Amino acid sequence: MNKDQNILIIGAGLCGSLLALRMAQRGYTVTLVEKRPDLRKQLQDAGRSINLALSDRGLKGLRLAGVEEAAKKLCIPMLGRMIHDKEGNTFLSKYSGRENEYINSISRPGLNMLLLDEAEKMPNVEIIFNKGCKSVDLESASATFKDYTTGEDVTFQGDIVLGTDGAGSVVRKSMFNHKKFLFSFSQEWLTHGYKEITIPAADGGGYRTTMNALHIWPRGEDMLIALPNLDGSFTVTLFLPYANSDYCFDNLTTPEMVTEYFSKEYPDAIALMPNLVTEFFENPTGPLGTIKCSPWNCYGKTLLLGDAAHAIVPFYGQGMNASFEDVVVFNEVLDTLENESTDWKAVFHAYEEARKKDTDAIADLAVDNFHEMKEHTASTLFQKKRKLETAFEAEFPQEYYSKYSLVTFNESITYSEALKKGRAQDKAILNLIADGKLTEEMSLREKLTMTQKETEAILHDDAIAFG
Repeated sequence: MNKDQNILIIGAGLCGSLLALRMAQRGYTVTLVEKRPDLRKQLQDAGRSINLALSDRGLKGLRLAGVEEAAKKLCIPMLGRMIHDKEGNTFLSKYSGRENEYINSISRPGLNMLLLDEAEKMPNVEIIFNKGCKSVDLESASATFKDYTTGEDVTFQGDIVLGTDGAGSVVRKSMFNHKKFLFSFSQEWLTHGYKEITIPAADGGGYRTTMNALHIWPRGEDMLIALPNLDGSFTVTLFLPYANSDYCFDNLTTPEMVTEYFSKEYPDAIALMPNLVTEFFENPTGPLGTIKCSPWNCYGKTLLLGDAAHAIVPFYGQGMNASFEDVVVFNEVLDTLENESTDWKAVFHAYEEARKKDTDAIADLAVDNFHEMKEHTASTLFQKKRKLETAFEAEFPQEYYSKYSLVTFNESITYSEALKKGRAQDKAILNLIADGKLTEEMSLREKLTMTQKETEAILHDDAIAFG
Protein backbone atom coordinates (compact mmCIF):
# COMPACT_ATOMS: atom_id res chain seq x y z
CA MET A 1 0.00 0.00 0.00
CA ASN A 2 1.21 3.48 -0.91
CA LYS A 3 0.53 5.46 2.26
CA ASP A 4 1.23 8.71 0.42
CA GLN A 5 -2.02 8.32 -1.47
CA ASN A 6 -4.77 10.78 -0.60
CA ILE A 7 -8.37 9.61 -0.37
CA LEU A 8 -10.93 12.35 -1.02
CA ILE A 9 -14.24 11.42 0.63
CA ILE A 10 -17.23 13.59 -0.21
CA GLY A 11 -19.98 13.53 2.45
CA ALA A 12 -19.35 13.30 6.20
CA GLY A 13 -22.61 11.66 7.24
CA LEU A 14 -22.70 8.27 8.92
CA CYS A 15 -21.20 6.28 6.04
CA GLY A 16 -18.59 8.86 5.10
CA SER A 17 -17.37 9.42 8.64
CA LEU A 18 -17.04 5.67 9.33
CA LEU A 19 -15.30 5.15 5.98
CA ALA A 20 -12.89 8.02 6.66
CA LEU A 21 -12.03 6.54 10.05
CA ARG A 22 -11.42 3.08 8.62
CA MET A 23 -9.36 4.28 5.65
CA ALA A 24 -7.24 6.36 8.01
CA GLN A 25 -6.75 3.30 10.20
CA ARG A 26 -5.47 1.49 7.12
CA GLY A 27 -2.83 4.20 6.72
CA TYR A 28 -4.24 6.43 4.01
CA THR A 29 -4.29 10.20 4.11
CA VAL A 30 -7.95 11.21 4.11
CA THR A 31 -9.65 14.48 3.25
CA LEU A 32 -13.32 14.37 4.30
CA VAL A 33 -15.47 17.20 2.92
CA GLU A 34 -19.02 17.99 4.08
CA LYS A 35 -21.47 20.59 2.73
CA ARG A 36 -23.20 21.20 6.06
CA PRO A 37 -21.76 22.98 9.09
CA ASP A 38 -20.11 20.85 11.76
CA LEU A 39 -23.13 19.26 13.48
CA ARG A 40 -21.15 19.14 16.72
CA LYS A 41 -21.57 22.93 16.81
CA GLN A 42 -25.12 23.14 15.44
CA LEU A 43 -28.63 22.41 16.69
CA GLN A 44 -30.39 19.52 14.93
CA ASP A 45 -32.91 20.64 12.32
CA ALA A 46 -36.49 20.02 13.44
CA GLY A 47 -38.28 17.36 11.45
CA ARG A 48 -35.16 15.53 10.27
CA SER A 49 -34.86 11.94 11.44
CA ILE A 50 -32.98 12.03 14.74
CA ASN A 51 -32.93 8.35 15.62
CA LEU A 52 -32.31 5.16 13.72
CA ALA A 53 -32.38 1.41 14.28
CA LEU A 54 -28.89 -0.01 14.73
CA SER A 55 -28.56 -3.80 14.40
CA ASP A 56 -25.94 -6.48 13.88
CA ARG A 57 -24.67 -5.50 10.42
CA GLY A 58 -24.14 -1.93 11.53
CA LEU A 59 -22.52 -3.00 14.77
CA LYS A 60 -20.08 -5.13 12.76
CA GLY A 61 -18.95 -2.02 10.89
CA LEU A 62 -18.53 -0.07 14.11
CA ARG A 63 -16.64 -3.01 15.63
CA LEU A 64 -14.26 -3.01 12.65
CA ALA A 65 -13.37 0.60 13.40
CA GLY A 66 -13.09 0.01 17.15
CA VAL A 67 -16.05 2.19 18.18
CA GLU A 68 -18.76 -0.41 18.87
CA GLU A 69 -18.66 -0.11 22.65
CA ALA A 70 -18.76 3.68 22.53
CA ALA A 71 -21.75 3.54 20.18
CA LYS A 72 -23.61 1.11 22.41
CA LYS A 73 -23.63 3.74 25.15
CA LEU A 74 -25.91 5.78 22.88
CA CYS A 75 -28.33 2.87 22.33
CA ILE A 76 -31.72 1.95 23.74
CA PRO A 77 -32.55 -1.74 23.13
CA MET A 78 -35.89 -2.39 21.40
CA LEU A 79 -37.02 -5.98 22.01
CA GLY A 80 -39.87 -6.03 19.52
CA ARG A 81 -42.76 -4.22 17.90
CA MET A 82 -45.37 -2.87 20.30
CA ILE A 83 -48.55 -3.01 18.22
CA HIS A 84 -51.29 -0.46 19.06
CA ASP A 85 -54.84 -1.06 17.81
CA LYS A 86 -57.56 1.58 17.41
CA GLU A 87 -59.01 0.80 20.82
CA GLY A 88 -55.68 1.51 22.49
CA ASN A 89 -54.88 -2.16 23.19
CA THR A 90 -51.25 -3.20 22.82
CA PHE A 91 -49.22 -6.36 22.49
CA LEU A 92 -45.50 -6.95 22.01
CA SER A 93 -44.37 -8.93 18.97
CA LYS A 94 -40.75 -9.83 19.78
CA TYR A 95 -38.16 -9.54 17.04
CA SER A 96 -36.66 -12.91 17.89
CA GLY A 97 -37.23 -15.96 20.02
CA ARG A 98 -33.51 -16.15 20.77
CA GLU A 99 -32.02 -14.46 23.80
CA ASN A 100 -30.14 -11.19 23.30
CA GLU A 101 -31.42 -10.49 19.78
CA TYR A 102 -32.87 -7.02 19.53
CA ILE A 103 -32.41 -3.80 17.61
CA ASN A 104 -31.27 -0.50 19.07
CA SER A 105 -32.66 2.99 18.86
CA ILE A 106 -29.73 5.35 18.44
CA SER A 107 -29.40 9.08 17.90
CA ARG A 108 -28.37 9.88 14.32
CA PRO A 109 -26.52 13.07 15.28
CA GLY A 110 -25.07 11.43 18.39
CA LEU A 111 -23.58 8.57 16.39
CA ASN A 112 -22.36 10.93 13.64
CA MET A 113 -20.66 13.11 16.27
CA LEU A 114 -18.94 10.05 17.75
CA LEU A 115 -17.60 8.98 14.35
CA LEU A 116 -16.44 12.50 13.49
CA ASP A 117 -14.66 12.77 16.84
CA GLU A 118 -12.88 9.46 16.29
CA ALA A 119 -11.92 10.32 12.71
CA GLU A 120 -10.65 13.73 13.78
CA LYS A 121 -8.33 12.09 16.32
CA MET A 122 -6.44 10.44 13.46
CA PRO A 123 -3.36 12.47 12.42
CA ASN A 124 -3.94 11.55 8.76
CA VAL A 125 -7.52 12.87 8.55
CA GLU A 126 -8.62 16.41 7.66
CA ILE A 127 -12.33 17.23 7.96
CA ILE A 128 -13.63 20.27 6.09
CA PHE A 129 -17.17 21.64 6.61
CA ASN A 130 -19.37 24.20 4.84
CA LYS A 131 -18.23 23.23 1.36
CA GLY A 132 -20.86 21.85 -1.00
CA CYS A 133 -19.75 19.70 -3.89
CA LYS A 134 -20.69 21.20 -7.28
CA SER A 135 -19.10 18.64 -9.61
CA VAL A 136 -16.52 15.88 -9.83
CA ASP A 137 -13.90 15.42 -12.54
CA LEU A 138 -14.25 11.65 -12.77
CA GLU A 139 -11.06 11.06 -14.76
CA SER A 140 -8.77 13.14 -12.57
CA ALA A 141 -10.29 12.39 -9.14
CA SER A 142 -10.78 16.05 -8.33
CA ALA A 143 -13.91 17.86 -7.16
CA THR A 144 -15.06 21.45 -7.12
CA PHE A 145 -16.85 22.80 -4.06
CA LYS A 146 -18.59 26.03 -3.15
CA ASP A 147 -17.31 27.49 0.09
CA TYR A 148 -20.49 28.62 1.87
CA THR A 149 -18.50 30.99 4.08
CA THR A 150 -16.71 32.94 1.32
CA GLY A 151 -18.97 32.13 -1.64
CA GLU A 152 -15.90 31.14 -3.68
CA ASP A 153 -15.20 27.89 -5.50
CA VAL A 154 -12.40 25.63 -4.33
CA THR A 155 -11.00 22.42 -5.82
CA PHE A 156 -9.69 19.39 -3.93
CA GLN A 157 -7.59 16.70 -5.54
CA GLY A 158 -7.29 13.07 -4.51
CA ASP A 159 -5.77 9.90 -5.87
CA ILE A 160 -9.32 8.53 -5.69
CA VAL A 161 -12.72 9.97 -4.81
CA LEU A 162 -15.17 8.06 -2.61
CA GLY A 163 -18.69 9.46 -2.87
CA THR A 164 -20.71 9.09 0.33
CA ASP A 165 -22.83 12.19 -0.19
CA GLY A 166 -26.22 10.57 0.31
CA ALA A 167 -29.37 10.07 -1.73
CA GLY A 168 -28.98 13.44 -3.47
CA SER A 169 -25.38 12.63 -4.38
CA VAL A 170 -23.55 15.16 -6.55
CA VAL A 171 -20.87 12.54 -7.20
CA ARG A 172 -23.55 10.25 -8.66
CA LYS A 173 -24.98 13.16 -10.66
CA SER A 174 -21.54 13.77 -12.17
CA MET A 175 -21.49 10.13 -13.30
CA PHE A 176 -25.01 10.46 -14.73
CA ASN A 177 -24.06 13.58 -16.72
CA HIS A 178 -20.69 12.30 -17.92
CA LYS A 179 -20.84 12.01 -21.71
CA LYS A 180 -18.27 9.23 -22.08
CA PHE A 181 -19.70 7.01 -19.36
CA LEU A 182 -22.70 4.67 -19.66
CA PHE A 183 -24.55 5.04 -16.37
CA SER A 184 -27.88 3.48 -15.41
CA PHE A 185 -30.06 5.15 -12.79
CA SER A 186 -33.53 4.53 -11.37
CA GLN A 187 -35.49 6.35 -8.68
CA GLU A 188 -38.84 5.05 -7.49
CA TRP A 189 -40.99 7.00 -5.06
CA LEU A 190 -43.62 5.58 -2.74
CA THR A 191 -47.04 7.22 -2.86
CA HIS A 192 -46.49 7.98 0.84
CA GLY A 193 -44.47 10.67 2.55
CA TYR A 194 -43.46 11.06 6.18
CA LYS A 195 -43.60 13.68 8.91
CA GLU A 196 -41.97 13.62 12.33
CA ILE A 197 -43.62 14.57 15.62
CA THR A 198 -42.48 14.20 19.25
CA ILE A 199 -43.72 12.41 22.33
CA PRO A 200 -41.93 14.50 24.95
CA ALA A 201 -40.44 13.05 28.10
CA ALA A 202 -42.76 12.73 31.08
CA ASP A 203 -42.44 15.10 33.98
CA GLY A 204 -39.25 14.14 35.77
CA GLY A 205 -37.66 12.77 32.59
CA GLY A 206 -39.30 9.35 32.37
CA TYR A 207 -41.01 7.71 29.39
CA ARG A 208 -44.71 8.18 28.70
CA THR A 209 -45.02 4.68 27.20
CA THR A 210 -43.01 1.44 27.08
CA MET A 211 -39.35 2.29 26.55
CA ASN A 212 -37.81 -0.89 25.13
CA ALA A 213 -39.93 -1.31 22.02
CA LEU A 214 -40.50 0.09 18.56
CA HIS A 215 -44.11 1.25 18.71
CA ILE A 216 -46.34 0.77 15.66
CA TRP A 217 -49.88 1.93 14.99
CA PRO A 218 -50.70 0.02 11.75
CA ARG A 219 -53.78 1.30 9.93
CA GLY A 220 -53.70 -0.32 6.50
CA GLU A 221 -52.70 2.60 4.27
CA ASP A 222 -51.38 4.74 7.12
CA MET A 223 -48.94 4.05 9.92
CA LEU A 224 -47.43 5.74 12.93
CA ILE A 225 -44.19 4.53 14.51
CA ALA A 226 -42.23 5.74 17.55
CA LEU A 227 -38.64 5.12 18.66
CA PRO A 228 -37.30 6.00 22.13
CA ASN A 229 -34.60 8.58 22.81
CA LEU A 230 -32.20 8.69 25.76
CA ASP A 231 -33.83 11.85 27.16
CA GLY A 232 -37.18 10.09 27.73
CA SER A 233 -38.82 11.36 24.54
CA PHE A 234 -39.91 9.38 21.48
CA THR A 235 -39.43 10.36 17.87
CA VAL A 236 -42.77 9.68 16.20
CA THR A 237 -43.04 9.29 12.42
CA LEU A 238 -46.29 9.44 10.49
CA PHE A 239 -46.37 7.63 7.13
CA LEU A 240 -49.32 8.83 5.07
CA PRO A 241 -50.32 8.99 1.38
CA TYR A 242 -49.76 12.31 -0.34
CA ALA A 243 -53.15 12.17 -2.08
CA ASN A 244 -56.21 10.10 -3.06
CA SER A 245 -57.19 9.06 0.47
CA ASP A 246 -59.77 10.15 3.05
CA TYR A 247 -56.84 11.41 5.10
CA CYS A 248 -53.65 12.40 3.28
CA PHE A 249 -51.07 15.16 3.29
CA ASP A 250 -53.03 16.99 0.61
CA ASN A 251 -56.10 17.40 2.82
CA LEU A 252 -54.66 17.57 6.35
CA THR A 253 -54.37 21.32 5.96
CA THR A 254 -56.04 22.69 9.10
CA PRO A 255 -55.55 22.10 12.84
CA GLU A 256 -59.10 20.73 12.98
CA MET A 257 -58.42 18.13 10.27
CA VAL A 258 -55.17 17.02 11.90
CA THR A 259 -56.83 16.68 15.30
CA GLU A 260 -59.78 14.81 13.79
CA TYR A 261 -57.49 12.36 11.96
CA PHE A 262 -55.27 11.58 14.93
CA SER A 263 -58.21 11.32 17.33
CA LYS A 264 -59.90 8.80 15.05
CA GLU A 265 -56.89 6.68 14.07
CA TYR A 266 -54.45 7.02 16.99
CA PRO A 267 -56.47 7.90 20.12
CA ASP A 268 -53.89 6.56 22.58
CA ALA A 269 -51.02 8.30 20.75
CA ILE A 270 -52.61 11.74 20.49
CA ALA A 271 -52.83 11.89 24.28
CA LEU A 272 -49.02 11.59 24.41
CA MET A 273 -48.28 14.37 21.90
CA PRO A 274 -49.17 17.77 23.39
CA ASN A 275 -47.40 19.63 20.56
CA LEU A 276 -48.94 17.58 17.74
CA VAL A 277 -50.63 20.35 15.75
CA THR A 278 -47.73 22.80 16.05
CA GLU A 279 -45.14 20.20 15.02
CA PHE A 280 -47.33 18.87 12.21
CA PHE A 281 -47.37 22.24 10.48
CA GLU A 282 -43.84 23.34 11.40
CA ASN A 283 -42.00 20.14 10.45
CA PRO A 284 -41.42 19.29 6.78
CA THR A 285 -43.04 16.45 4.88
CA GLY A 286 -40.36 14.16 3.46
CA PRO A 287 -40.49 11.83 0.44
CA LEU A 288 -39.71 8.10 0.52
CA GLY A 289 -37.85 6.59 -2.38
CA THR A 290 -35.51 3.87 -3.62
CA ILE A 291 -32.43 4.64 -5.73
CA LYS A 292 -30.56 2.03 -7.71
CA CYS A 293 -27.73 2.72 -10.13
CA SER A 294 -24.78 1.12 -11.92
CA PRO A 295 -21.90 1.06 -12.25
CA TRP A 296 -20.79 2.50 -8.94
CA ASN A 297 -17.22 3.07 -10.12
CA CYS A 298 -15.74 5.15 -12.90
CA TYR A 299 -12.24 5.00 -14.45
CA GLY A 300 -10.82 3.42 -11.32
CA LYS A 301 -10.88 6.93 -9.84
CA THR A 302 -14.33 7.34 -8.33
CA LEU A 303 -16.60 5.04 -6.30
CA LEU A 304 -20.08 5.45 -4.78
CA LEU A 305 -20.92 3.97 -1.37
CA GLY A 306 -23.83 4.21 1.05
CA ASP A 307 -27.01 6.04 0.06
CA ALA A 308 -25.20 7.63 -2.88
CA ALA A 309 -25.13 4.15 -4.45
CA HIS A 310 -28.29 2.60 -3.01
CA ALA A 311 -30.79 4.73 -1.09
CA ILE A 312 -33.67 2.70 0.36
CA VAL A 313 -36.91 3.33 2.21
CA PRO A 314 -36.57 3.03 6.01
CA PHE A 315 -38.93 0.15 6.73
CA TYR A 316 -36.39 -2.55 7.54
CA GLY A 317 -34.27 -0.19 9.61
CA GLN A 318 -31.34 -1.17 7.38
CA GLY A 319 -30.32 2.03 5.59
CA MET A 320 -27.56 2.93 8.03
CA ASN A 321 -26.73 -0.72 8.66
CA ALA A 322 -26.34 -1.40 4.93
CA SER A 323 -24.06 1.63 4.57
CA PHE A 324 -21.91 0.48 7.46
CA GLU A 325 -21.78 -3.00 5.92
CA ASP A 326 -20.54 -1.32 2.72
CA VAL A 327 -17.49 -0.23 4.72
CA VAL A 328 -17.00 -3.80 5.98
CA VAL A 329 -17.19 -5.29 2.47
CA PHE A 330 -14.92 -2.59 1.01
CA ASN A 331 -12.42 -3.31 3.80
CA GLU A 332 -12.56 -7.04 3.00
CA VAL A 333 -11.84 -6.35 -0.68
CA LEU A 334 -8.86 -4.18 0.29
CA ASP A 335 -7.58 -6.98 2.54
CA THR A 336 -7.42 -9.14 -0.58
CA LEU A 337 -6.31 -6.71 -3.30
CA GLU A 338 -4.41 -3.90 -1.58
CA ASN A 339 -0.66 -3.80 -2.26
CA GLU A 340 2.21 -1.35 -2.82
CA SER A 341 0.64 -0.14 -6.09
CA THR A 342 -3.04 -0.86 -5.53
CA ASP A 343 -5.09 -1.20 -8.71
CA TRP A 344 -8.10 0.85 -7.63
CA LYS A 345 -10.05 -0.08 -10.74
CA ALA A 346 -9.79 -3.75 -9.76
CA VAL A 347 -10.68 -2.94 -6.14
CA PHE A 348 -13.75 -0.94 -7.14
CA HIS A 349 -14.92 -3.59 -9.59
CA ALA A 350 -14.49 -6.40 -7.06
CA TYR A 351 -16.35 -4.39 -4.42
CA GLU A 352 -19.29 -3.73 -6.72
CA GLU A 353 -19.39 -7.36 -7.83
CA ALA A 354 -19.53 -8.45 -4.21
CA ARG A 355 -22.04 -5.85 -3.04
CA LYS A 356 -24.52 -4.75 -5.72
CA LYS A 357 -26.85 -7.76 -5.59
CA ASP A 358 -27.16 -7.41 -1.83
CA THR A 359 -28.02 -3.72 -1.82
CA ASP A 360 -30.65 -4.41 -4.50
CA ALA A 361 -32.04 -7.14 -2.24
CA ILE A 362 -32.34 -4.97 0.88
CA ALA A 363 -34.00 -2.25 -1.20
CA ASP A 364 -36.68 -4.75 -2.25
CA LEU A 365 -37.00 -6.13 1.28
CA ALA A 366 -37.51 -2.62 2.66
CA VAL A 367 -40.48 -2.06 0.36
CA ASP A 368 -41.85 -5.49 1.38
CA ASN A 369 -41.61 -4.49 5.02
CA PHE A 370 -43.42 -1.21 4.39
CA HIS A 371 -46.53 -3.14 3.39
CA GLU A 372 -46.02 -5.68 6.19
CA MET A 373 -45.77 -3.02 8.89
CA LYS A 374 -48.71 -0.85 7.86
CA GLU A 375 -51.07 -3.63 6.79
CA HIS A 376 -50.14 -7.09 8.04
CA THR A 377 -48.79 -6.63 11.58
CA ALA A 378 -52.36 -6.22 12.86
CA SER A 379 -53.76 -9.24 10.97
CA THR A 380 -54.55 -12.51 12.75
CA LEU A 381 -52.72 -14.60 10.15
CA PHE A 382 -49.53 -12.54 10.46
CA GLN A 383 -49.69 -12.66 14.26
CA LYS A 384 -50.00 -16.47 14.15
CA LYS A 385 -46.97 -16.62 11.86
CA ARG A 386 -44.88 -14.41 14.15
CA LYS A 387 -45.92 -16.39 17.24
CA LEU A 388 -44.89 -19.64 15.58
CA GLU A 389 -41.60 -18.23 14.31
CA THR A 390 -40.74 -16.86 17.74
CA ALA A 391 -41.45 -20.31 19.23
CA PHE A 392 -39.23 -21.96 16.59
CA GLU A 393 -36.37 -19.55 17.36
CA ALA A 394 -36.72 -20.04 21.12
CA GLU A 395 -36.87 -23.84 20.98
CA PHE A 396 -34.59 -24.46 17.98
CA PRO A 397 -32.28 -21.41 17.90
CA GLN A 398 -29.75 -23.01 15.54
CA GLU A 399 -32.32 -24.44 13.14
CA TYR A 400 -34.68 -21.61 12.36
CA TYR A 401 -34.25 -17.92 11.58
CA SER A 402 -37.23 -15.86 10.43
CA LYS A 403 -36.79 -13.54 7.46
CA TYR A 404 -36.50 -10.62 9.87
CA SER A 405 -33.82 -12.43 11.86
CA LEU A 406 -31.91 -13.42 8.72
CA VAL A 407 -31.77 -9.78 7.66
CA THR A 408 -31.31 -8.12 11.03
CA PHE A 409 -29.41 -10.50 13.31
CA ASN A 410 -27.41 -12.73 10.99
CA GLU A 411 -24.65 -10.71 9.33
CA SER A 412 -22.91 -13.93 8.31
CA ILE A 413 -25.30 -14.29 5.37
CA THR A 414 -25.87 -11.72 2.65
CA TYR A 415 -29.00 -9.66 2.10
CA SER A 416 -29.67 -11.53 -1.15
CA GLU A 417 -29.53 -14.89 0.62
CA ALA A 418 -31.80 -13.55 3.37
CA LEU A 419 -34.31 -12.34 0.78
CA LYS A 420 -34.38 -15.65 -1.06
CA LYS A 421 -34.72 -17.88 2.00
CA GLY A 422 -36.86 -15.48 4.01
CA ARG A 423 -39.48 -15.03 1.32
CA ALA A 424 -39.70 -18.81 0.85
CA GLN A 425 -40.15 -19.33 4.60
CA ASP A 426 -42.83 -16.66 4.80
CA LYS A 427 -44.75 -18.23 1.92
CA ALA A 428 -44.40 -21.71 3.42
CA ILE A 429 -45.62 -20.76 6.91
CA LEU A 430 -48.50 -18.59 5.71
CA ASN A 431 -49.69 -21.30 3.32
CA LEU A 432 -49.50 -24.00 5.99
CA ILE A 433 -51.39 -21.88 8.52
CA ALA A 434 -54.03 -20.78 6.01
CA ASP A 435 -54.55 -24.38 4.85
CA GLY A 436 -54.89 -25.63 8.44
CA LYS A 437 -52.00 -28.06 8.08
CA LEU A 438 -50.23 -26.97 11.28
CA THR A 439 -52.65 -28.40 13.81
CA GLU A 440 -52.75 -27.94 17.58
CA GLU A 441 -52.09 -31.67 18.04
CA MET A 442 -48.70 -31.44 16.34
CA SER A 443 -45.55 -30.94 18.38
CA LEU A 444 -43.40 -27.87 17.72
CA ARG A 445 -40.76 -30.15 16.18
CA GLU A 446 -43.31 -31.59 13.77
CA LYS A 447 -44.42 -28.09 12.79
CA LEU A 448 -40.82 -27.06 12.17
CA THR A 449 -40.14 -30.15 10.06
CA MET A 450 -43.21 -29.48 7.93
CA THR A 451 -42.27 -25.81 7.54
CA GLN A 452 -38.71 -26.68 6.51
CA LYS A 453 -39.94 -29.24 4.00
CA GLU A 454 -42.39 -26.76 2.46
CA THR A 455 -39.69 -24.07 2.36
CA GLU A 456 -37.28 -26.37 0.50
CA ALA A 457 -40.01 -27.21 -2.01
CA ILE A 458 -40.63 -23.51 -2.67
CA LEU A 459 -36.90 -22.80 -3.00
CA HIS A 460 -36.61 -25.70 -5.45
CA ASP A 461 -39.51 -24.41 -7.54
CA ASP A 462 -38.06 -20.90 -7.51
CA ALA A 463 -34.68 -22.21 -8.64
CA ILE A 464 -36.32 -23.92 -11.62
CA ALA A 465 -38.48 -20.92 -12.47
CA PHE A 466 -35.76 -18.26 -12.18
CA GLY A 467 -32.66 -20.30 -12.92
